[in-house]
Amino acid sequence: MISSRNSLPRVLALAVLSFALILFIFTQTRVWEIVLKFLFPLEQNVLYGTASLLSLAFTHLQLIAVSSLITTILGVALGIFVTRASNREFLPLVSGFTALAQTFPPVAVLALSYPILGFGFYPVLIALCLYGLLPILSGTLAGIGSVDTAALEAARGMGMTGFQVLTRVELPLALRPMLGGIRTSLVINIGTAAIGAAIGAGGLGLPIFAGLENQNFAFVLEGALSVALLALWADWVMGLLETALIRS
Repeated sequence: MISSRNSLPRVLALAVLSFALILFIFTQTRVWEIVLKFLFPLEQNVLYGTASLLSLAFTHLQLIAVSSLITTILGVALGIFVTRASNREFLPLVSGFTALAQTFPPVAVLALSYPILGFGFYPVLIALCLYGLLPILSGTLAGIGSVDTAALEAARGMGMTGFQVLTRVELPLALRPMLGGIRTSLVINIGTAAIGAAIGAGGLGLPIFAGLENQNFAFVLEGALSVALLALWADWVMGLLETALIRS
């Protein structure tokens, strides 16, 4: 078993190496062609040819990175805000809004936002942010709400300020549920981002939509497998990161 001192660097190294492996897999066009041709022998074209799988993956990851960063900052900030004693009256409002955003289909968000923002990156970004907010907010609320009041009282008794209690006691003790929420949100967004191809945002959804339009299920499988590979990688890395941070 590795020590807690070395676990976080090891996790980061594993994340980088495994991500490089995934990118390498995306570049293996010949391997993809052989596998898909074996599964769909009647299809003349089994690879989506408009753009390389690697370039589609980078576009997909750009959407995920920006949306996940925004939702993490916003979700954690809202969770902290409504758990302060002076702001608890806002808790039902914030929880209700994020729950509504989660139940609102991302396709509907796209349909409502693209007449204002146009096609491309930004309507999809809004949909992903709204859809990924609830798990992070819920994890933050659950984590902070589970902190033992005795620990809080002890911290205040030691003369800590409210900010010190938050950063040194509440957030460290709430870390596991918070990371769980971020992990869930990230995986959801990786899958949901595929719909961005429908309004010109690109990404790994392009082979899926092209395959559905042309009834070429080799394209569909190419895009679906790529999205699944990224989602499984993100879930695995977040699980390792969660364990490393809890141990440290």
